[in-house]
Amino acid sequence: MTPATVDSPGRPTLEEVARLAGVSRATVSRVINASPKVSPEVQAVVEAAIAELNYVPNRAARSLVARATMSIALVVPEDAHRFFGDPYFADIVQGISDRLDDSDYVLNLQLTHPSSPSEKTRRYLLGGNVDGALVVSHHSGDHFLASIGQSLPVVFGGRPMGAAGTPGRPTDYYVDVDNRLGAVQGTRHLIASGRRAIGTITGPRDMPAALDREQGWRDALLEAGLSDERVAHGDFTEEGGAAAAEELLDRHRDLDAIFVASDLMASGALGILAGRGRSVPADVAVVGYDNSRYATRGPIQLTTVAQPTRQMGIAMADTLLRLLAGEQPQHVQLLPTELILRDSA
Repeated sequence: MTPATVDSPGRPTLEEVARLAGVSRATVSRVINASPKVSPEVQAVVEAAIAELNYVPNRAARSLVARATMSIALVVPEDAHRFFGDPYFADIVQGISDRLDDSDYVLNLQLTHPSSPSEKTRRYLLGGNVDGALVVSHHSGDHFLASIGQSLPVVFGGRPMGAAGTPGRPTDYYVDVDNRLGAVQGTRHLIASGRRAIGTITGPRDMPAALDREQGWRDALLEAGLSDERVAHGDFTEEGGAAAAEELLDRHRDLDAIFVASDLMASGALGILAGRGRSVPADVAVVGYDNSRYATRGPIQLTTVAQPTRQMGIAMADTLLRLLAGEQPQHVQLLPTELILRDSA
């Protein structure tokens, strides 16, 4: 054996696997790269030789041949405080990580400014550093991210929104829940319990999930012939929820229920209600959204709309892996929501 055929001292080579299996080097390469041109019998023989020699493919060499980096970017247009403070992101990243564990891809995190991803991020994503991207927490101001799918395989967590609030393209790939229907479920429950002065705390106005949840709240109220004027806008943070609850209570003294677009904001609202001497749920019933750890961390257990966030991460990563493998997965996957009843409503 010449030095040219040895990857490193003592490390089995592709040629050794081929000799042991009694096939060509090209056939071994096809097996490693999961080519459909290899018969099951030959694949079994090659895999047995790989196992016997404990051969590990040279990923760097494979990447050069395939022009692949074996790297995926997770792009989150949020600041670090929001990313690390909101359990939504932890759950979705866990799902992504779980799915990528079964692949050769590594994940790298790109936090960008919510309103305008940096030029550095753009250069990085389109400079051949990653094979694809997963985008979570997309805002309408993310003009670059809204169009990046034309140049790079991209899967969005949540329905993407184009510039100026226009819908994303029908060719976009995304995984989401029916946010409007989840809000309808939560608001209908408040109506069925006898509440009539029902307000809402929305998420950011530049995010599709927030707009859809607000629309679901409105639809349920209009269906019941109730007013939809009690609105305060939040930002998916605990502080934003508290400020919005203050605004609702100041403007609407008759308020007897609040549908809140996230558990984190609902947690802030519960603190304000307690400070104002408003009993929950006797005076004001509260329904949140997410079924995160914030729903059960305080003295009042929160009724909330559960969304399967970890499963969303798994589905996002699976869709991207299929795109990178040359397959054509479905463009849109909608996962179910469920109303979880607890003390607050």
